[in-house]
Amino acid sequence: MTGEWKKTLGQTGKVFLLFTSLTLLFYSGLIWAQNEYEKKHRYDEPEGAAIKVAALLEEEDDSWLERLLLFYLDGE
Repeated sequence: MTGEWKKTLGQTGKVFLLFTSLTLLFYSGLIWAQNEYEKKHRYDEPEGAAIKVAALLEEEDDSWLERLLLFYLDGE
């Protein structure tokens, strides 16, 4: 009976070590991904042929009624 108990305890220890090591690996991966995401600047000037959308909207001279109707027609 003691041999079975030691075998069960050994298997439980192996599973615990495997679970703990994989959890630490996953956590370190999440921390790495978070650090990489924080390095990226969200408000940098766009590259290439990007245009400013607000500038296009400012050029239109719609009345508030036309904008309200457009809002309702789009369903937003």
